[in-house]
Amino acid sequence: MSAHADTHAHDDHGHHHKETFITKYIFSQDHKMIAKQYLITGTIMGIIGVVMSLMFRMQIAWPEQPNVIFEALLGKWAPDGVMDADIYLALVTIHGTIMVFFVLTAGLSGTFSNLLIPLQIGARDMASGFLNMVSYWLFFLSSVIMVLSLFVEAGPAAAGWTIYPPLSALPMAQPGSGMGMTLWLVSMAIFIASSLLGSLNYIVTVINLRTKGMSMTRLPLTIWAFFVTAIIGVVSFPVLLSAALLLIMDRSFGTSFFLSDIFIQGEVLHYQGGSPVLFEHLFWFLGHPEVYIVLLPALGITSEIIATNSRKPIFGYRAMVASILAIAFLSTIVWGHHMFVSGMNPFLGSVFTFTTLLIAIPSAVKAFNYITTLWKGNLQMNPAMLFSIGLVSTFITGGLTGIILGDSALDINVHDTYFVVAHFHLVMGISALYGMFAGIYHWFPKMFGRMMNKKLGYLHFWITAICAYGVFFPMHFIGMAGLPRRYYTNSNFPLFDDLANVNVVITIFALVGGAFQLVFLYNFFTSIFFGKKAEQNPWKSNTLEWTTPVEHIHGNWPGQIPHVHRWAYDYSKPGHDLDFVPQNTPMKEGEEELQH
Repeated sequence: MSAHADTHAHDDHGHHHKETFITKYIFSQDHKMIAKQYLITGTIMGIIGVVMSLMFRMQIAWPEQPNVIFEALLGKWAPDGVMDADIYLALVTIHGTIMVFFVLTAGLSGTFSNLLIPLQIGARDMASGFLNMVSYWLFFLSSVIMVLSLFVEAGPAAAGWTIYPPLSALPMAQPGSGMGMTLWLVSMAIFIASSLLGSLNYIVTVINLRTKGMSMTRLPLTIWAFFVTAIIGVVSFPVLLSAALLLIMDRSFGTSFFLSDIFIQGEVLHYQGGSPVLFEHLFWFLGHPEVYIVLLPALGITSEIIATNSRKPIFGYRAMVASILAIAFLSTIVWGHHMFVSGMNPFLGSVFTFTTLLIAIPSAVKAFNYITTLWKGNLQMNPAMLFSIGLVSTFITGGLTGIILGDSALDINVHDTYFVVAHFHLVMGISALYGMFAGIYHWFPKMFGRMMNKKLGYLHFWITAICAYGVFFPMHFIGMAGLPRRYYTNSNFPLFDDLANVNVVITIFALVGGAFQLVFLYNFFTSIFFGKKAEQNPWKSNTLEWTTPVEHIHGNWPGQIPHVHRWAYDYSKPGHDLDFVPQNTPMKEGEEELQH
């Protein structure tokens, strides 16, 4: 691979020609600027998604009570400030869609894959800057369409974020099945195109553009995570794209891929031969790998931050790489555990139970290796480290409930209850958000050349951590008590009256936690302009991105691209004066590479 960087190192690597505002900030082909564009767009979408969740949490805690916030934000959907049932389901639908795809997929992976892949492998830029730019603008277009769907006359899509037929396939089924659903499908089709272009770019860049000495076994675990995530995306996203296109055909062209024997008000509709279960298979073939498309980048970020701030080599590097690859493979053969109650052959259910429980093994390898890396380390408890440790916590607590849900006999009892909501929000939502926050605090100096306020970072972490468990831990108990998810109100069911106060407590934690994200936003945006100026390597880290100048330049390095002589985790290595040894430091005579 020694020639890779040399072929990529253009003579004009500095690109010192003057750029216009448009080419530098809008239609940029520089991976560092595109990473910022993903981050800002993902942040805006995240704000929309969180506000939606706070609104429907208030409806659950205080059902059908007038609320000035509803009246202000929902307009005709909240007459006299009382939330309408149709818009409640729409809020749940769009919240899930935005958070899973637009924030935790594009916002997380799009930001850090773009920022770190060229910098950490020693490349001038992505394999195709133009493709990278197109990928971002398709993501931006899909975001705009998704937001515009909130303003159509009949209301936004309202079939749950999984958009199961027939609610999503029959335009007249309910208000949220009309134009809002069509826009949802168009937005997602464009989003998937964006994701595929980005993923192909990441894969080609990692394979072809590594600098001299950067073998695959010397790659930081961040790059392994982004690389494998991109492969999962290329394999699984086209399946959801096909499902979306077939659903558009069912809605608009009279086909019946997903419809059969539908009765509305006693009248038989003319659909034959289709099956909603087919859609479930197609959706969840992406839906479960999507968990790891979201989670693996966060785990990769955590690997880098824990090793750096423990001042120790990451424990079990090769086992960590093997677990990433095992998770990627297993993620494509477990989708049926989402469908245990959809009606499947019991033998098939037992097969999916086996593969699902099998995925706990590589996940446990990662969790134990993080804990072992922390053990007796010289821990630097900055905000990035705290969020990384928080991720390990939620990854374990959320993952343990996954073992229950992965067993078909146990899952039937808690399916579609708040137990499921608690599980996937902890293991996927909160864990990935923690990874995103950790990455922002850690690489903020590399993105913006300034430091974030550490005290505000500590405040942000502790309030967020307390509120996250305050919201999702009690949900396990109300789920085991049988409380169904997605219900507009539980007041019609005396069976659940005793759980009403728990829902109030959950909502209060959610409101406090949501409000305290304003602390992060304040810290983030003020630090961009007024933060303390960063030095070149503020965390004393080993990876190549910290060898680039603080001021961004095209081509990343002003001269020759550094060559790599060692793996990324030589921290506190005997025989060296400092407790870190950057990857571009030549090996001393007789020195051995301590990879394990």
